[in-house]
Amino acid sequence: MTDKNMVPEAETLNADECWKLLEHTSVGRLGVVVDGEPDVFPVSFKVDGEGLVFRTGSGTKLQAIEANSMVALEADSVSAEFGLAWSVVVKGKAVQDDAAGPALNEPRRGLFPWQGVGQDHLIRIVPQSVTGRRFTLSATGTWQTPLNEATRAGLE
Repeated sequence: MTDKNMVPEAETLNADECWKLLEHTSVGRLGVVVDGEPDVFPVSFKVDGEGLVFRTGSGTKLQAIEANSMVALEADSVSAEFGLAWSVVVKGKAVQDDAAGPALNEPRRGLFPWQGVGQDHLIRIVPQSVTGRRFTLSATGTWQTPLNEATRAGLE
């Protein structure tokens, strides 16, 4: 049984609100299909015009994008102090941008991948949908999990 007072209320965000939130964050989770299975990778991204850009190397993410360009990127934030949380999902087609020359290092892009070395491919997500939700955390204990005996035993 669920106590309705413990469930955060969700507000659906319009596309403009979603883009504003994405402009104020730089880390998200990229969903791709790898060998027929879904997989998720953290990426540093930036809003660039009507899309998102990130850098990656010649590894699993790039191979997955080359095999199936449809991706999803999710970014979110939680502020227990202010009692708010939000989540935005961008779904679309990932395409390699012209990574040669200054385009990859333009200061306005401000892309700083966690592994900066060898991240020579600039990827653009051309959105097909942008959706988001904002939650008001109505219960103070919503983001605090009690330490029960099973959890405590796992920590000791």
